[in-house]
Amino acid sequence: MKTKSNGLKRFFVNCFGNEKYQSITIPLFAILISLIVGAVIITLLGKNALSAYQNLLQGSGLLPKPSYAGYKSMLTDFTSFLNAWTPMLFASLAVAVALRAGLFNIGVSGQMLTAGFFANVLVGYSEMPSVIAKPLVLIVGIIAGACVGGLIGYLKYRFNINEVVSSIMINYIAQYVFSFFINTYFVDPVSRQSVSVSTGSRLTLMDTLVGDLKMDIPLAVVLAIITAFFIKFLIDKTTLGYELKAAGASPTAAEYAGIHVGKNMVLTMVISGGLAGLAGVTYYLGYFGSIQPKVLVSTGFDAIAVSLLGNSNPIGILFSSFLITIISKGSTYMSSAAGIQAEIASVITGILLLFSACGAYMKQKIKLLEYDITAEKSVLQKQEKGEEQ
Repeated sequence: MKTKSNGLKRFFVNCFGNEKYQSITIPLFAILISLIVGAVIITLLGKNALSAYQNLLQGSGLLPKPSYAGYKSMLTDFTSFLNAWTPMLFASLAVAVALRAGLFNIGVSGQMLTAGFFANVLVGYSEMPSVIAKPLVLIVGIIAGACVGGLIGYLKYRFNINEVVSSIMINYIAQYVFSFFINTYFVDPVSRQSVSVSTGSRLTLMDTLVGDLKMDIPLAVVLAIITAFFIKFLIDKTTLGYELKAAGASPTAAEYAGIHVGKNMVLTMVISGGLAGLAGVTYYLGYFGSIQPKVLVSTGFDAIAVSLLGNSNPIGILFSSFLITIISKGSTYMSSAAGIQAEIASVITGILLLFSACGAYMKQKIKLLEYDITAEKSVLQKQEKGEEQ
């Protein structure tokens, strides 16, 4: 029994003990465990788990479906997937920037809604030409999100109000205040959502005819990928990035080193809010095209799981956001093809969040296992020397 226990310890240490690769191996382990747990749940429902996961990939345009409707193909499914991935990537980067500075921006959904509402009202309902309207939508989104994020950072700095509390409260304020204005002035009497934005201001080219296919082409997906690399450069290669990380790691030590923690706290939330604003406009004026009153989109909350899964690393987030979007986007097709409720996808995402949050625990546990193995080796060596003598 002891030999089996030692063998298991060595297995985990060999797989996850190298600190250089722990940022990759531990998230991959979390993904594997989450998919296994999800498969068990699907099996208990009497469904085929492998077929269900295949349906998720088919619904995202990563595998071909058995058949397609007119003007549709695997490529149109994939461009629709990219359309959903774009706001998820921006939202996840918003969470990651805050986490790197020791803050927790749980108000991304509210910041998305704020940016989407103001972009709708100021640009989306205008007759501006697309060459002016589309860049202006992005600018309005950044400013609106940054203002809300900056307010949360200022409340934390000036009055020591926990950013989790203030961001949750602002979520509710945004949800109901903007719902009032939508229902009063901008509601579509048929859909009961806000009036759809103009084609010129929309950040997705909807039903665009390419050959014999009609595609939804997200214009901001390239900007989202570039932003991920820019945030990576900002955090790792600039003085500002170093100060943000230092303030997050130890505010007291950062103050002692001459870093203005309060200023960096506000600036972090401004950047985070600006990224959330980009997520908002790419969702409400791109992927969705209108605003549903009294609803906060789950994208801002799913982004927490994405960021944790990607270790708050912008490059890791590119891959983790891709995975989470596969689960959320493919769930509709999984539901229709396999007869599995789409909410199962949210369950899998929640399990991913749970295991991703255990990353720090796993690192600590692996260090303890390494210590145990080293101690056992030392004892064996002493015993061998004693026998020789």
